[in-house]
Amino acid sequence: MAPTKEPCDDNLSGERGRQRDTFSVGFGPVVIARKDKRGTQWQIALYPFGGYVKFAGDANAASVGATQEAGRHTMQGAPLWARAATVAAGPIFNFIFAILIFAGYLLWTGKPAETLTFESGYDVPAAYQSDLQPGDRITAIAGIPLEQDDIYSVLPDQPRFDYTVIRDGQEITVEGPAPVIPRVVGLAPRSAADDARLRIGDVITAIDGEPTSKFGDLVTAVAAAEGTPLTLTVWRDGTELTRELSARRVDLPLPEGGFETRWMIGITGDTFFKAARVSVGPWEALSSGSEQLWWRITTSLSGLWNIINGSISSCNLSGPVGIAQASGSMAAQGTGSFILFIGVLSAAVGLLNLFPIPILDGGHLVFHAYEAIARRKPSENALKYLMIGGLSLIGMLMTFAILNDLIFCP
Repeated sequence: MAPTKEPCDDNLSGERGRQRDTFSVGFGPVVIARKDKRGTQWQIALYPFGGYVKFAGDANAASVGATQEAGRHTMQGAPLWARAATVAAGPIFNFIFAILIFAGYLLWTGKPAETLTFESGYDVPAAYQSDLQPGDRITAIAGIPLEQDDIYSVLPDQPRFDYTVIRDGQEITVEGPAPVIPRVVGLAPRSAADDARLRIGDVITAIDGEPTSKFGDLVTAVAAAEGTPLTLTVWRDGTELTRELSARRVDLPLPEGGFETRWMIGITGDTFFKAARVSVGPWEALSSGSEQLWWRITTSLSGLWNIINGSISSCNLSGPVGIAQASGSMAAQGTGSFILFIGVLSAAVGLLNLFPIPILDGGHLVFHAYEAIARRKPSENALKYLMIGGLSLIGMLMTFAILNDLIFCP
């Protein structure tokens, strides 16, 4: 296949045949484009399903074939190691960016102190207020030491508890509500609670008219309803509201692997007070960020495999519509939630690009591995048909993801 030449462009250097590089956000028809003084075209395309970089000398956006003699300055003429490193750089940067976001968030918020210490109370209804004061170190609840494993599961079923605390060097007993109350501190995007317009800071005081004293009451009621409608009485900034919703079946990853299906409305509860936190160092934050990234990757791969084999629902998969809705929901919850969501999204994009599908970075790495073993590049015809197949597969997956967001799992 003979290389083609590109017409002279006076906006570049005037050198006939010079290749235009492209950096595109999205695919398809160009919506906005601008060339810099080096001739690189920066553009936004119509279909916002990722993006691509067209390197110097590439015949197309998939980096297959060449339009001119492959010199060292082009992608096609570079050594194998340089081409592989260039392709791998994108997903690697996604992973590094995710680690930095997770680590930065931990540096910003700190981690819980080893000793559970009352720092301040939240704005909650009178039934959930306590006699604790800032600086109180909690050592036992209902006479059960905090050192006991899984203390919350062995506490008696009652609305109020005695808290043993150390205050000014003295051990005293004060009264307070259940440690974990039905106060919304986390809200899953596109969940039943999110759709019912619950907010961070809401306190659920009753379910179908039955008062709730602890978060466990909510969990029990939701599980027993099995998806039938529930009426929640919600306290928000001193005002009582009513919200109706139905729990949804959710597949949750288990620590030992696999998934467990539960009925959930999509909220997270917490203690009735703000506990003291301590700062962490950069290395601890980076280590925690790396662990968080690894957990996201392994959980995503496990979830994808379980969707493929039918063990869990495809509703666990979000397409562009679902991602956009989740972005809006997390932004509404606050800066911290939105920043963490960006980290999760960056990790997902990096993982997706490593899938061994032609046209994705992972597919190019497979081609480079073949070249390293066979000592020759795949043929132009083979690459052409593989790229067509990869593009068709991506198109089908994208179509399914959009239908999944809009029709199957709205």
